[in-house]
Order: sequence, then structure tokens, then C-alpha cells
Amino acid sequence: MTNKIDASKLDLQEKLVSLNRVSKTVKGGRIARFTAIMVVGDGDGRVGYGLGKAAEIPDAIRKGIEDAKKNMIEVAIKGTTIPHEIIGVYGAGRVLLKPAAEGTGVIAGGTVRAVLEIAGIKDIRAKCLRSSNPTNVVKATFEGLRSLRTMEQVARIRDISVEAMKN
Repeated sequence: MTNKIDASKLDLQEKLVSLNRVSKTVKGGRIARFTAIMVVGDGDGRVGYGLGKAAEIPDAIRKGIEDAKKNMIEVAIKGTTIPHEIIGVYGAGRVLLKPAAEGTGVIAGGTVRAVLEIAGIKDIRAKCLRSSNPTNVVKATFEGLRSLRTMEQVARIRDISVEAMKN
């Protein structure tokens, strides 16, 4: 399950989740820099996130995209939604992901929405439960998506048939 995804072979979309201006005070004054959280995905169950830091905005975005391509994961999708409800946790960030009926759309806040849309999930309900810090919310969403399992995957892990699981 931890096999690497080759991002160079995929047709990826990119989305800026958060752009932050940070500054450091040194002897000569303040040094301003930018941090960009980027999400890339193919809209078909593969998605990655990355953090880029640089003195200029375009450089931070470019670095974020490069980092996101290195951190790609495969998401278990069932039709247009996810197979089951899950809570993704990272630090103080907790994200509740619930499957939704077809036609519901993506009901989520901006940070979670960016990740889910790029991943190719069309019907889902999501809620940030604790921290609203964009970095922790993105990482918590990824933890939730990473731990999703389809019935076939669980049956394979348990070494039984899907029919035996339904009983």
C-alpha cells in the first residue's frame, strides 16, 4: 500500500490552499518571506500536499508543488464518495469525513474542500472539529484519506472473500 506514485506520468491539477507572509527580525530589520501550502492531484483518487517557503510568492508556490508531487497518496473511492466515515487526526487538527449520496456535492470548508476536489471526490460531507490551522487541517484530511479502506481491501487483508465479510 505504501508504493510510490510517479507524479511525472500523471496529468496533475494544482491548487493553492494557503499563502502566508511571515517575517523574521534580524539586526538590520525584518526579513519577509512567504509560505505556500499546495495540493496537487489527478482528480481520480491520487492527491498530494506540499509546503513551499521562499522570499517570493511564485518561488514558494513552485516549491510547494514540487513537495506535493513527492508526497502523493492513493485514496480509496467508492463511486463518487468515500467508502466509510472517518476522523483524520494530525496534531490538534481533526477532520470528520462522511460519505454522502450522489448529487450532494462537496460540503466542506475551504481548506478541506481543496484537498477533496483535487482528489476527485464529488460527494462528501466534511467538518473541521478542532484546529482551523490550514497546515494541520490539510495534514489531518490526508491522514483520514490515507486510512480509508474499501471492502475489497479489507477482505484481502483478512484473507477472506467479500461475501464472507457481508455476513
